[in-house]
Amino acid sequence: MGARSALRRALSVVATVAAVVTATAVGQAGALPPDTAPLRLITFGDLHGNLLPAQGPRSDVVRSDGQSVPAGGAAYLAAYVRQLRGQADDSLLYAVGDSWGSSPIESALFHDEPTVEFLNDLDVTAAALGNHEFDNGFAELQRLRDGGCHPESGCQFTETFEGATFPFLGANVTTSDGVPAALPFDISYVDGIPVGAIGILPHNTPEYIRHDAIEGLRFGDEIEAVNRTADILDSLGVRSIILLFKGDIASRIDSDPCSLDNGRAKTITSTISPHVDLIVTSDGDGQFNCSYPDPAGNQRTVLQGASHGRILSVADIAIDRTTRDVVRDRTVAFNQVITHDITPDPRTEDFVARVADKASDTAAREVGRIAADITRDPSASGESALGNLVADAQLAATAPLGAQIALTNPGGLRGDLYYDDDGAITYGEAYGVQPFGNLLQILELTGAQLTAVLEQQFQTDVAGADHERILAPSHNLHYTLDRLAPAGQRVRDITVSGAPLEPAATYSVAVNDYLAGGSDGFSVFAEARSRIGAGEELTALTTFLSSPTPCRPPARDRIHMH
Repeated sequence: MGARSALRRALSVVATVAAVVTATAVGQAGALPPDTAPLRLITFGDLHGNLLPAQGPRSDVVRSDGQSVPAGGAAYLAAYVRQLRGQADDSLLYAVGDSWGSSPIESALFHDEPTVEFLNDLDVTAAALGNHEFDNGFAELQRLRDGGCHPESGCQFTETFEGATFPFLGANVTTSDGVPAALPFDISYVDGIPVGAIGILPHNTPEYIRHDAIEGLRFGDEIEAVNRTADILDSLGVRSIILLFKGDIASRIDSDPCSLDNGRAKTITSTISPHVDLIVTSDGDGQFNCSYPDPAGNQRTVLQGASHGRILSVADIAIDRTTRDVVRDRTVAFNQVITHDITPDPRTEDFVARVADKASDTAAREVGRIAADITRDPSASGESALGNLVADAQLAATAPLGAQIALTNPGGLRGDLYYDDDGAITYGEAYGVQPFGNLLQILELTGAQLTAVLEQQFQTDVAGADHERILAPSHNLHYTLDRLAPAGQRVRDITVSGAPLEPAATYSVAVNDYLAGGSDGFSVFAEARSRIGAGEELTALTTFLSSPTPCRPPARDRIHMH
């Protein structure tokens, strides 16, 4: 079935309350009453186009027994999905945002069409949108949904591209004139019983996307959108509802994510409509399986699995055939690690091998050498060797155009550089560090504005929790950091090339266009009076790595701790 057919089918759901997506089920522990319909819900999130197993820190998962095991990879993910679905009479499979975007070169080189084809083959029921699906703009997202060759490079992976056979969900995404930019929900049927799925993104999603990529789009309040959509589904007779939430509600994953003291989780789960029976979230490496009371006081399961295809979150639910609602106390949920001790799915394995082979000439090209591992591991100050290396590379690329210093965002670094054999680094490995295709810009900022930028490293998230985004500075920018000082006074003793920063002086600062637009909470960058384009950030990195002398990890000594 083509993508346009899938879209017409999904739209007909909204108009006629008729969905044409098959549902799924499994028997739970113990015999179910005859007046209930069993259903297995399978979800995964933050795949990020990882068709091959992720490398580095995201290559493993720590199991409940404390053992760290290799995990992930499309062929193993498909094997587990098919095994889990084979154990059930009825099942539904959902993707919970960031299915592609910041993808490895195997997928990204072909505009993530291989990842869409993989999800089609998995028979994904519906996919909630995340911020990374918008990385290359709304028009490109629509193309991946509806099909057609890329407008500039054409069809490079296959002769034609049919698009997704599943709907994209985003209940709080609209155009500037209020028209929905994505379907708010999907409806599937289990033994004639409707099951609804709502997709949602955080309202501050624009902070994590280049502004030009989402021009004309609006991201509304997520709680209001969920509650409104749940009411619509309920009015249509849909009583069994799952929420696919692209966001991390566990603000203290390092302690007890299920604690009722977890402010973000408590706020979300106690506010979202009681019509919603199950919440699956997705954001980063944290995994959990919790239960919280909804606004009506009834317990509701909340699940999250690890990113990059390393965990499937599974919920076996029972639906009352009379009320058509989920019998919540019969829900059995678990997170299944995608281990490598299962036979990989042969069809997917062949597909991934074909993708990797088509990308190999570009991916395997050597671009430089390193003398030791250069990673994102942060020091106490928040610096990383890789961040400092990238900032130095950006300064080297932009200094001929007048740049005096460079700053880069830690979230823009998606992989590490590992020393292996002779220290050779391939284009694919460099691409894995900076896969966004960002362009460099040189901004004119006063010393006072630069100080304000550095103060914006200390932020408050949507849940009111304090957090940091420490920008990586080039080698000639130094300052002292005092986390215990009052807000607005945490950065001092700033020097540029050894000279004290002058508040009234003008400085030329190189950043990527993501930061230049004010993303990641650095709004002061958007106030710059002058901008000069300075090429691609990935080109700056590969050029820097091509030095005749292998690159060594830069010292993490540019930010001094008070």
